[in-house]
Amino acid sequence: MTKFFTLIPAAGSGSRMSSELPKQYLSLNNKPMIYHSINTLYHNQLITSIFVVLAPDDCDWIRHDWSEFSSKLIVLNCGGATRAESVLNGLTTARQKGLIDTNDWILVHDAARPCLTAAQLEKLINELTLDEVGGLLAVPVSDTLKRSNIESRVAHTEPRENLWQAQTPQMFRHELLIKALQNAEKLHITDDASAIEALGFHPKLIQSDAYNFKVTYPKDLALAELIIQQRNNP
Repeated sequence: MTKFFTLIPAAGSGSRMSSELPKQYLSLNNKPMIYHSINTLYHNQLITSIFVVLAPDDCDWIRHDWSEFSSKLIVLNCGGATRAESVLNGLTTARQKGLIDTNDWILVHDAARPCLTAAQLEKLINELTLDEVGGLLAVPVSDTLKRSNIESRVAHTEPRENLWQAQTPQMFRHELLIKALQNAEKLHITDDASAIEALGFHPKLIQSDAYNFKVTYPKDLALAELIIQQRNNP
């Protein structure tokens, strides 16, 4: 029987947050940011395990109590220099440990997308379970997009028709995702879907919303705090 696993690459430093503490451990509603991603994934009944891929020298994880997730949480200290490398290392290690089979579904989710909802996660799984390729949460681009020249002046306006902003989770079969990431090791990719595309496949876009944004800058953290507080105190 095909199972569902999630993987959170959390080996980065989050340098754009202007903090010495890795981004995934910044406080968000009195919890480390990564807690909120884990919490949403944990409470989905279809998900068997949650792999968290940390840097080999990570010293911050053990400073927090993760016992409430112990029945599903598996920590792998095999993170790489890039997001893609961390995902590939995590998948390879999980397979070597016999924790996962080649046909199982993998949902890769960013530690820095703490506002993912249970409904978004359920929609992704339901719409992709029978899909031959897999896919990802995304939102149609609504803003006007400008392409700049080297002088930071508008070179031209990009048509926004059929343009989407990629989010996570991104859901693909284990064997296909490993093959794609191995193939893309010399390519500059920023998400898992790009690696799948490089093999000639066409991932399915599952419409999400703008609240599932990635915390990249300090102001994003403040917005995420407000969203989570409102959800906890409707």
